[in-house]
Amino acid sequence: MNLWKTILPIVFICVFVNQVCIFAEDAGSQQSQGELLLRQLWDDMRETDMNALEKTLANGFQSVHQYGASNREQEIELLKNLNFDKYTLTDIQITRNGPVIIATYFVSVEETIKGQQLSKDPAPRLSVFLKTDSGWQWIAHANLKPLNN
Repeated sequence: MNLWKTILPIVFICVFVNQVCIFAEDAGSQQSQGELLLRQLWDDMRETDMNALEKTLANGFQSVHQYGASNREQEIELLKNLNFDKYTLTDIQITRNGPVIIATYFVSVEETIKGQQLSKDPAPRLSVFLKTDSGWQWIAHANLKPLNN
């Protein structure tokens, strides 16, 4: 009887600690996966790698920019004409719900969108990725950087 009083709490603690470790590892891998997707997306945009970008953009993709909403085809046209050299991502926050990764972040980038030069000041963005049978796809994006007046 005394043996069970000693062993049972140890077993419970081991199981609890193991679950916390699994949870922490899973949360870290979610952060890593989301950040990898985000950085790859920005690298592809910087390089204007349209082959990679078109494979990444899901059917039904939607975005919202300073000038309004865009669908997949409109976003592809915007990406073809996007021109920037350097970018910096900061304050990256990743959450995952099943097959969906949501990334919120700030980006500092000097870019021209639809003929308008945008400030290099950090501005918030949101990107959403969906895990599919063919890999991760970009399904939504919000660009919250105001156009210069």
